[in-house]
Amino acid sequence: MKIAIFHDYFGAIGGGEKVAITLAKLLNADIITTDVEAIDKLDREVDVRSLGHTPTIPPLKQISATKKFYSSDFSNDYDFFIFTGNWSHYAAHNNHPNMWYCYTPIRVFYDLYYTFLHRQDFITRPAFRAWVYGHRWMDQRSVNNVDQLVTISKNSQKRIEKYYHRTADIIYPPVDVSKFRHKEYGDFWFSVNRLYPEKRIELQINAFRKIPDEKLIIVGGYAKGDHAKKYAKNISKGLPQNVKILGEISEKELIDLYARCKGLICTALDEDFGLTPVEAMASGKPVIAVNEGGFRETVTEKTGLLINADLHSIIEAIKFISNKPEKYKESCLKQATKFDISIFSKNIKNVINNDL
Repeated sequence: MKIAIFHDYFGAIGGGEKVAITLAKLLNADIITTDVEAIDKLDREVDVRSLGHTPTIPPLKQISATKKFYSSDFSNDYDFFIFTGNWSHYAAHNNHPNMWYCYTPIRVFYDLYYTFLHRQDFITRPAFRAWVYGHRWMDQRSVNNVDQLVTISKNSQKRIEKYYHRTADIIYPPVDVSKFRHKEYGDFWFSVNRLYPEKRIELQINAFRKIPDEKLIIVGGYAKGDHAKKYAKNISKGLPQNVKILGEISEKELIDLYARCKGLICTALDEDFGLTPVEAMASGKPVIAVNEGGFRETVTEKTGLLINADLHSIIEAIKFISNKPEKYKESCLKQATKFDISIFSKNIKNVINNDL
């Protein structure tokens, strides 16, 4: 059986891109996407077909992606289609049977609409509102062409029920636990995110500004044409001496930093699921995460702390865990196995076989 996986673009590497590559490997599938400039940062070993580049100006990038996917027809080339990301499911009307492994309904259209709207100035606000209203309708229409909906967490499942009025099975995203290792509890905390406003990285930076004896290393990037360029530049200005932003790094470097850090900091707003806490736990490291969204489904009192999204709570949690991070090690390693790639592989193949 020949399977194709549609994914928006590989302009920056985050959890969604890692999942798409993992799916392709497990299913011996091809990937159909648009921009591919960042894909070589992943250990991919899969065939990739590009529908062409997208503009680097939002929302032209997103509009271009939807058009490319909507006009694509590979129904004679493959037996089954999987969509990942925000825009690739626009290909659903031409390509059946199919499944959308939905990370979340597009947040700028739904639960974060007013957050994004308030970021617009007087000039761009009407254009932003028009784009969202038009594409929200197109999004809803496109979802009707999806045969099967599967999602990544209880948190995203609730959003799908609320905004799409459909039910979705849950298959937690995979982490290849065998790739990660524990080396030491070093002298730095770790943060792994796309450099997007909804990740609230400024909270981390400002917290460490107040505790100069602790260090923080932040890694991650953003795709050209996304909404994050201005934010990424702003948080990079005036960094305290104990905070470093390394940008995008290789998988080898990522695994090494996980192995040597003291623990992981996560501050994303109502995160869909969050692969990084599981990656940290697979490295035997405790996690400090805001008590929101998908973090509640992975982080427990035995593997770290769930806290309020404010400076005081972050600082106190850092001080508390820094006293004895090693006490979380065994529980972290055990918790990570619940999200291992072997479980994901079995569950996703069962869904596909039931659809055929």
